[in-house]
Amino acid sequence: MIGQSPDGDIIDCVHISHQPAFDHPFLKDHKIQMRPSYHPEGLYDENKMSARSKERTKPLTQLWHMNGRCPEDAIPVRRTKKEDVLRASSVKRYGKKKHRNIPKPRSTDPDFINQSGHQHAIAYVEGDKYYGAKATINVWEPKIQQSNEFSLSQIWLLGGSFGQDLNSIEAGWQVSPNLYGDNNTRLFTYWTSDAYQATGCYNLLCSGFIQINSEIAMGASISPVSALRNSQYDISILIWKDTKEGHWWMQFGNDYVLGYWPSFLFSYLADSASMIEWGGEVVNSEPDGQHTATQMGSGHFPEEGFGKSSYFRNIQVVDSSNNLKSPKSLGSFTDQSNCYDVQTGDNDDWGHYFYYGGPGRNPNCP
Repeated sequence: MIGQSPDGDIIDCVHISHQPAFDHPFLKDHKIQMRPSYHPEGLYDENKMSARSKERTKPLTQLWHMNGRCPEDAIPVRRTKKEDVLRASSVKRYGKKKHRNIPKPRSTDPDFINQSGHQHAIAYVEGDKYYGAKATINVWEPKIQQSNEFSLSQIWLLGGSFGQDLNSIEAGWQVSPNLYGDNNTRLFTYWTSDAYQATGCYNLLCSGFIQINSEIAMGASISPVSALRNSQYDISILIWKDTKEGHWWMQFGNDYVLGYWPSFLFSYLADSASMIEWGGEVVNSEPDGQHTATQMGSGHFPEEGFGKSSYFRNIQVVDSSNNLKSPKSLGSFTDQSNCYDVQTGDNDDWGHYFYYGGPGRNPNCP
């Protein structure tokens, strides 16, 4: 055990073969794959980045590192406390999403937005087979109005229809008082193979994701975060399919291969993803009958630009030949652009990028 992190988390070092994933009946005799068979080719070369953007964005760490690290044959696991579970509606629901909440671009279903209370500002690609996705995501600490709301910024890899059979792998950062008991920005993952009905969970809260990395804890706080007109911090996330074994791997930054989702967890994603989305999502529970003031991203609209607005940069997809490349065309979608908006662009330094987010409730978003 590492003990208590400065943010109140308790991090346990769990032997790699005793992690929660192995509670899954399919994983009884699973031999842990300690490294992917393949890495995507053409990984964006961070060294090519101009000195200008290097100075402006800095690397990140996790708060619990101040108390030590786990040995190489163990993984850090954020301990679930009694009060965490008590905040959930039931023990069974802890660590699961309550609603179907995948943004559906070009949705013709107006009830879709109202039924789930989730709002999005995203960029997306569709119409091809995708074997991975990457982006560098600006990290902030958005303010959350109600403890049952959250704000996140993530990548979605999607397979199947938007009905009951949707497969999704998700990773990014989130502020979720209900899940974690505080307002810290935390690294997270999620997966589901049936549109959030019975399968899947955040981080390592159910069997599924197999972690191999001893240095990064899922669900742990990210530090430091960006500040207005001040230093900007961002994280790189890459998720890709190892075509030999079929598992979906996740890498954090340039150095940390975190682990993988075994392909048997999924139906459609056992083959490839049919849609990738990047962007922000908030829960709007309409407190007092008005739009929530929960912030997305930095809480500032895209047109405010670098240092004020939150961004995704160097957006790439992995194709069937295992090559990372810029998407051909990047669509964008928002439920209510007066509340949270998105603006895409591309240049030599950042490749395909977008600014996104907003304050939620304001005179134009009552």
